[in-house]
Amino acid sequence: MIKKLDRRESNISAIGQIIGGETSKIFIRERSGSRIELGDLLVAEEDDGNYSILQVKDLVYHSQVPQVMRELASGIQLENRGSQVEFLDEELRNYIIAEAKTILQIRDGKPQLPKRLPKFFTHVRRIEDDDLKFLKKEIEDPLYLGNVRSGSKELKTKIHVNAREAIPHHILIPATTGRGKSNLVKVMLWELMDIENIGMLVLDPHDEYYGRNEKGLKDHPNQEKLRYYTPEISKVEGEAISLNINLRSIRPEHFDGIVEFTSAQKDAIKLYHNKFEENWIQNIIRGEKVENQEGTREKVSPSTLSVLQRKFDNILGIYEEEGRLESRGGVFTTDAGDSTIKDIIKSLEDGEIVIIDTSRLMGEAELLVGSIIVGALFNKYQKYKAEGKLEEKPIIGIVIEEAPRVLGKEVIERQGHNIYSTIAREGRKFNIGLVAITQLVTLIPRTILANMNTKIILGNEMSQERSEIIASASQDLSDDNRAIASLDRGEAIVTSIFTKFAVPIKIPLFEEHVKDKISETKEKPPLLSPEDL
Repeated sequence: MIKKLDRRESNISAIGQIIGGETSKIFIRERSGSRIELGDLLVAEEDDGNYSILQVKDLVYHSQVPQVMRELASGIQLENRGSQVEFLDEELRNYIIAEAKTILQIRDGKPQLPKRLPKFFTHVRRIEDDDLKFLKKEIEDPLYLGNVRSGSKELKTKIHVNAREAIPHHILIPATTGRGKSNLVKVMLWELMDIENIGMLVLDPHDEYYGRNEKGLKDHPNQEKLRYYTPEISKVEGEAISLNINLRSIRPEHFDGIVEFTSAQKDAIKLYHNKFEENWIQNIIRGEKVENQEGTREKVSPSTLSVLQRKFDNILGIYEEEGRLESRGGVFTTDAGDSTIKDIIKSLEDGEIVIIDTSRLMGEAELLVGSIIVGALFNKYQKYKAEGKLEEKPIIGIVIEEAPRVLGKEVIERQGHNIYSTIAREGRKFNIGLVAITQLVTLIPRTILANMNTKIILGNEMSQERSEIIASASQDLSDDNRAIASLDRGEAIVTSIFTKFAVPIKIPLFEEHVKDKISETKEKPPLLSPEDL
């Protein structure tokens, strides 16, 4: 229960006073020297111990001195036409008005959406951790995102979401470059390694999450829960698994929405797959003929076959030389990697974190690797649901960077839906969710954005992008355009169907967040055997 302040105590802690406004915009006169910031969380208390939490949306200069007099005084100072100009009772006559919005009302310790105005002429004070006790209740499978932030000030109250709820409902992380997207994902993955029965597939195009040459997930105390696949396992600290995928693991649908084929090429692929099944790619590369039933005429023209061979050479790095299939040393191969996809899916079903290093692959090859794994995983979970076994299986999350490459409007309109857009629309029914990272939200269809039920919004200077983010948010962020633009590195707003209000947070720097946990692990004494005792 929040202590009720008497008039003197209230006046001492007050940094402003409500002087007017309406439901969506409350005017607060700032107390001189209080330095209210954009995004500050303020508290307006009532006599019965209940209180309202307000957030500052804008700051405006006001003055009781007429504009013409202020202009004249400014001119006298700037042009050195007289002595220093002083206003009578300057603190009373010149001040700042904070425009705020009530984001939550606390009644008997329980948060409620605001349905009435705070009392007129009420003093407001800065928020304290005790005012946020309702956020400290224990939740199952807590995924830590950061600490509550008031303006630029960080509080001690931690913000968690239930990972088993949030991940299948999809998470979107929109921000421009340099605002801390990768740092946030690192912090989230670190925390997820402590949660049971949640598997995460991380498609890592920059090789930044494992921590090959720096602090990363490899340093986690539960590192046995981590699997790291990379095309280059040399000079990797810790355990790494060679990323090899056999051509027989690839099906025609894995190319959907990733590689553009003409109608003739699609028909050829279908014919080869029907005839040669899992060896269809090898036979296209070898140039095996597909003839009609009479065996008199080729069904695939040489030009079509030649184009497909070039495409598979560019994407897969597989070509024919002197009658043998050769690999350019990439991920795809003809003589290894038969169990790679099965092993990855088994690790995910065991609730492990699987990082796929795709930093050495070209764009289409990188997306194809993800499509093969995700497609096989989705098919398996569809089967589990049909058999009534789905609830026994772990929640699966898929981290995909530069999401518009597979979720963009143009990609879907030009090439049709792919496995990622399918999961964005239907994954929740099968306990599979996306953690989509993007700089350009406007490229993603609104139907998909609407399914991203948790958005962790970092700073964005582009007005059009902010408008799209605001339009698809789970809470009303119509007054937060300036706030989003002013978010500094590591500052964010969490808007989710699992939170009562859009929560401003400060995300810890990954290296600082894990420093104590790593040192604690290293300092643990060795376990003693019964013989030692």
